[in-house]
Amino acid sequence: MRVALVNPPWRYDGSIYFGCRAPHLPIELGCAAQLLAAAGHETRIIDAHLFGLSLADLTDQVRTMTPDMIVITTAPTYLFWRCAPPELRVPQETARVLRDLAPILVAIGPHGSTTPRAALTKLAVDVVVMGESEETLVRLAAGERDAVPGLCYRDAGTIRVQGGPQAARFVDMAPLAWPDAFVARHRHHHHRFDAEPTGPGAEVEASRGCPYNCTFCAKENFRNGYRRRPAASVLEEISRLQRQGVEYVYFIDEIFLPNAELLDGLVGRGLTFGVQTRIDLWKPDQLALLGRAGCVSVEAGVESLSPEGRDALGKKCRLTTDELAERLLAAKRHIPFVQANLIEVPQDDDETVQRWRDTMRSAGVWANDPVPLFPYPGAPDYRRMWGEPDDDAWERAHAWYLAQFAGFSDIQEERPKPLHELECCA
Repeated sequence: MRVALVNPPWRYDGSIYFGCRAPHLPIELGCAAQLLAAAGHETRIIDAHLFGLSLADLTDQVRTMTPDMIVITTAPTYLFWRCAPPELRVPQETARVLRDLAPILVAIGPHGSTTPRAALTKLAVDVVVMGESEETLVRLAAGERDAVPGLCYRDAGTIRVQGGPQAARFVDMAPLAWPDAFVARHRHHHHRFDAEPTGPGAEVEASRGCPYNCTFCAKENFRNGYRRRPAASVLEEISRLQRQGVEYVYFIDEIFLPNAELLDGLVGRGLTFGVQTRIDLWKPDQLALLGRAGCVSVEAGVESLSPEGRDALGKKCRLTTDELAERLLAAKRHIPFVQANLIEVPQDDDETVQRWRDTMRSAGVWANDPVPLFPYPGAPDYRRMWGEPDDDAWERAHAWYLAQFAGFSDIQEERPKPLHELECCA
């Protein structure tokens, strides 16, 4: 079977999306392509975002391939599945122009993983995959469907939801190999602020999932259970990227945990990298190793400055606020850019937060203005407010969010539009 794996031409005007808007390597499509190729299928990734393709350009490239199955992702990259654009505008537009170019049109991503019926209806695709899609796509390409768990599709005029979201093994994923053209186009160095890029960047996935259950994290229906690839496999993938000219990688792991074998293997390579983690999980000697290995950017989830706030968020943090500050300063001694992520919670006093931010910034640690939470369907916060997500979950969460705040995060330049306005023209 010929399979086209499509990353749409993303745009974010009017969206509440607060993730990075630069193109990133579509790792979910890379993993799927690798497994499909191993199963004997002819596979091509067509990344309209990375290559700046219009819908017309994308259509031409897909048509030239004459695929038997087209796969469209509903989030820009695995890096942002937990905080994807709520609206399906761009995937809708993409599905509409590609619908007649293959017998099977499939959607993957966080929307279908949490609200499969709504995603199937909005996108008008043949199949929605729930959860991590790589292994499921191999079964679909083999002609399976009725016995495959984690699918949503129409059957005799009704929508059938078959099982729940699936998780891939992941730990046996071989090193990914990206075409030279993909790497050459990837000039973005995600979350890097210590220096201007002089060569290509890339993203790498060393682990998947998270062993913690913070209330704000929408990961329960995808990328949930913690799994770690062997360090040797990750290092081989990085070596290949370095031979292609990559000088910086960003680990997309939900939580980059201390891993001495991997970090020791990165020491002396001349590679720089960035991570997202919890600073309370790192001891001072581990932070020193992180710096020696080449880390130049740490995005550290602190979230709240009060024990009550951290408890309300389900952080299960054993350090005090003062100890968290000390750990951040210890990281700054070894790593050029350290950021403490803060979330807007009612338990935190605003004046105290602003004083703490000033103190941290004067010591060289960036602490953001607390960001209001979007209650993503699939996160515990959503269930606490409304119960299990139904077909209107995204609309409900989006309307609530717009009604709560006069201002949004400090990286949003325009007031977001209601979800129905964003999706009405698709």
